[in-house]
Amino acid sequence: MKSKWIKNGIGISIVFLTYSCKSLPAKPEAKQITTAYIANPPVTTNSHAATLVEYLPNKIMAAWFGGSYEGAKDVAIYTSKLEDKGWTKPQLVIKPAIIKGDTLACWNPVLFKSITTKKLYLFYKVGKNPREWLGAMVTSLDNGNSWSSPKYLPDGFLGPIRNKAIEVSPGIILSGSSTESVATNEWRAHIEMYNEKTASWSKITIPNDKGYDIIQPSVLVHSNKSLQLLFRSKHNKLVTSWSDDNGTTWTNAELIDVVNSNSGVDALSLSAKSFLLVNNPLPQGKDWFYGRNILDVEYSADGLNWAKLFDLENEKEGEFSYPAMIQTQDKKVHIVYTYNRKYIKYVNFEIKK
Repeated sequence: MKSKWIKNGIGISIVFLTYSCKSLPAKPEAKQITTAYIANPPVTTNSHAATLVEYLPNKIMAAWFGGSYEGAKDVAIYTSKLEDKGWTKPQLVIKPAIIKGDTLACWNPVLFKSITTKKLYLFYKVGKNPREWLGAMVTSLDNGNSWSSPKYLPDGFLGPIRNKAIEVSPGIILSGSSTESVATNEWRAHIEMYNEKTASWSKITIPNDKGYDIIQPSVLVHSNKSLQLLFRSKHNKLVTSWSDDNGTTWTNAELIDVVNSNSGVDALSLSAKSFLLVNNPLPQGKDWFYGRNILDVEYSADGLNWAKLFDLENEKEGEFSYPAMIQTQDKKVHIVYTYNRKYIKYVNFEIKK
């Protein structure tokens, strides 16, 4: 069996390129599950849209936005690190932006650590709402102890819209991105590439002949060339697209049989034949928050057929949403998500076959 080192946004993993004719791997089990709130009590009334990164081997940092309520003029971005005694006191790192005399909220932070430059990125959005926001970023050379001044992305670019990016080749960062139309609320997704050496951005179209309303792509790595996207949609199910050339071109977007309540998901490649998904597995109701009362972890051997491993949350009422998931070098899986818009909840576990 051949193998190859593949780089991604959270470390280096072995991706298998050829396989024996044995049956697919058995469904694994999650062991040694632990949970905590990152800040208890929270530092803001409302907390949402957390992100995770492994900034040093087996050392993780989270970021999220918080304020009075989503879109309020006091919504800023906070970070915290997981230390031996627990999560550190949240630090305010991005204040609301003042543009043309108006104070604008911050949205959807995404942390990313470059393997090539060792630079830590914090991408985020600024604006009144997701239909009118701007892309921005700050960087750190000391693993988040200090940050650069904010820099806005070129017109038309938003960076990673909600889920983690990957490094597809040295210094080339692939981000799943998307837009929401001001006039029609049409949702469309695309790929954005950032070249660290030239500090330049480029955009790649995702074919969508059926006109699916899709946003917030999550990336799965199947091999050194094969990538898969999983999208949130308005259609009660996830949508997927594939690339066999490391993200340069993509197949037409297609529905897959994974129920989702029009809520953000995140996915993780454990290996070329082992994947995890965090999902709200209920159909969408009459209100946007319906179906977010259950949040689970699912497993797949092919990225298309998914089976529940366990529930993170399962309540009659509540909003448990917008997960982020990474695996650290010690093979532990880490998840953060919104808990009733008040807390950012943290879960970690190990996968055992």
